[in-house]
Amino acid sequence: MPPELLEPLALAAGLAWAAGLRVYGVVFFIGLAGHFGWITLPGSLDILSHPAVMAVSGLLFFLEFFADKIPYVDSAWDALNTFVRVPGGAILAALAMADGSQGLMIAAALLGGVIAGGTHVAKAGSRAAINVSPEPVSNWLASFTEDGAAFGIVALALTHPLLLLTALALFVLILLWLLPKLLRLAIGAIRAGFRRLNPQQRP
Repeated sequence: MPPELLEPLALAAGLAWAAGLRVYGVVFFIGLAGHFGWITLPGSLDILSHPAVMAVSGLLFFLEFFADKIPYVDSAWDALNTFVRVPGGAILAALAMADGSQGLMIAAALLGGVIAGGTHVAKAGSRAAINVSPEPVSNWLASFTEDGAAFGIVALALTHPLLLLTALALFVLILLWLLPKLLRLAIGAIRAGFRRLNPQQRP
């Protein structure tokens, strides 16, 4: 890999990865950091520092922060945001590679969508399984962990690109092993929820 591609590629991958967890928060804080000059935004990511983008993403992140902490509301929010996180990850990855060729941008968008989609499915599946538990503590713990992970991923992409790509490769391997199990747990959780809503229904 050419050395000049390492940093934008790591940032593209990191933004897509984090978008699968907290797309609104990623857009808001990257835009905020660029607006105040805390970081130099590569590619076309400077568009995220536009006041309208920051206002909308900030409001949505505020709503998501609380919605994600409420059992079952978080799963409904995850389902709704399937249509935002995946294309959001693709767009962020493409913007990060905008200094390269159009081919690199398209490739980054495709990979970014896959990374964000896989992360989103893992998040949504695990949270649906956690919601089987009646107590809210595990839900809150999972949500705060995801908050920290999303911003930690972006920070790692900005400061240690090679380490970020290594961590992402490990995550993908774990995800490939974990996804079938998460899907089974999520399906079981959904069935359990329907049974609670309709106690006369036989399991």
